[in-house]
Amino acid sequence: MVNYKSAAKALSAFIILLMLGLFPSVYAQTGDNGNGTYTNPIIWADFPDNDVIRVGDTYYMVTTTANFFPGAPVMESKDLVNWKYLSNAIGRIPGYPVYNMQGGTRYSHGQWASSIRYHNGQFYILFVTLDEGGFLCTAKNAAGPWKLTKLPKAYYDAGLFFDDDDRIYVVHGYSKLTLTEVNPDLSPKSKDTLIFEGKQRRGLEGTHVYKINGYYYLYCTYGGGDGYQVALRSKSIYGPYEEKVVLKDDMGFRKKGVHQGALIQTQTGEWWSVLFQDRDAIGRVPTLQPVTWTDGWPMPGVNGKAVITYKKPNVGKNWPVTVLPKTDEFNQPKPGLQWAWNHNPNDSLWSLTERKGYLRLKTGKVVDNLKLARNTLTQRPFGPASTGTAEFYISHLKEGDVAGLAIFQDPYAYIAVQQKDGKKRLVMAVNGKELATVENLTTGKIYLQAKVDAITDNATFFYSTDNINFKQLGNVFAMKFNLSVFTGNKFCLFNYATQTPGGYVDINWFRMQVANKM
Repeated sequence: MVNYKSAAKALSAFIILLMLGLFPSVYAQTGDNGNGTYTNPIIWADFPDNDVIRVGDTYYMVTTTANFFPGAPVMESKDLVNWKYLSNAIGRIPGYPVYNMQGGTRYSHGQWASSIRYHNGQFYILFVTLDEGGFLCTAKNAAGPWKLTKLPKAYYDAGLFFDDDDRIYVVHGYSKLTLTEVNPDLSPKSKDTLIFEGKQRRGLEGTHVYKINGYYYLYCTYGGGDGYQVALRSKSIYGPYEEKVVLKDDMGFRKKGVHQGALIQTQTGEWWSVLFQDRDAIGRVPTLQPVTWTDGWPMPGVNGKAVITYKKPNVGKNWPVTVLPKTDEFNQPKPGLQWAWNHNPNDSLWSLTERKGYLRLKTGKVVDNLKLARNTLTQRPFGPASTGTAEFYISHLKEGDVAGLAIFQDPYAYIAVQQKDGKKRLVMAVNGKELATVENLTTGKIYLQAKVDAITDNATFFYSTDNINFKQLGNVFAMKFNLSVFTGNKFCLFNYATQTPGGYVDINWFRMQVANKM
């Protein structure tokens, strides 16, 4: 049977975007210039702590998502420039009430820097949470399903390594790098052995391990906003190790270093490195750097500088430009792979089937503010500038409910409908403090919009009753990147109760447009 409502939504979206000349930006921008070159960042959005491997002619990348689930996105590429979502390795972290926002929250914690490897027909993703310890995800296929296993030992910023003799090692640690031989289930087989202590400054971390031409290489960063990349090498995995700074550059951006990531060899023999750069409020974005071997050292960039625009990797053939999805008409049984809940979701309080073609967010607990609201659905904005718009149906809010569209980090800001004294009002607030209002809304449907400028780190909020004429509400919001959240600012769809649970809001769609400037 034809779903006329869904078809009408899709046709309406197409016509509007076509009329505005914006149809190509239904999808997120790509670093591919379409002429054999690319421009960094290859994805201008928050995909940090990159680890990348090649299996056959396909590349796989995993990044950090912290407390947002589904998390640890596994992405796939054929040329290291164009990436697509493949799966999320972690559906949720079970067994700990705090991940359900009971007895606290896990902002800035959760899944941290992961190591992805493929060995004997199985994919491995090893990661740590600062509070609960070590975890391992395994799958026969990178598209999933993935199995999550709690490990008896935590390995901080782990580098998982399968040696030629089938022995398995993990290099881990902060400032002091430790080697542990492990069993096939990654439980410790040996005691920890200190193999290197960072001498340049504190913060040596993000280790990935390789064996190339008889040398063991530890590819690491001295982390921080001005982080830089180093390589260590030794003929023995236990050392002693030599150390060399291989890249210390900021691509001309606010003294923010290009660092922490992976070495990859293409099927044609070229070497490349995926390293992230801190871009302040938007988060940490992946860049692709060519690698030249000089005196046995892998040197990313060209002549000591990270490249901005460069020729694409030679992978044996040309692959078309692909782009990441960011718009969702909510016509599928699950949200698109680009979405993540702010913690483990309560699946009884959201639905894409109760009103087909709509995302329904129901309140289940009284909270004081957005930071404590469960079932907030989040998505990364993209640089250089993103506009996110959502259509809200607000007739079923209860007294005290707040539902809307947020830009979330620390601080956060939102534009929302609030039910107060039996009437609906529109609110723009920062960290819950109202800065502007529109009283006595009489409509049952409203369009809320947020514009994010990744160059100035500013956001502005708008509303409309017809999706054509938008009015700004409140002041320009200065976005920040605070370690208390530790991920880039995100678009958020939310609904929370401050007095009585049981209300709900229906969201017809969320559409994001990416532009070169606001």
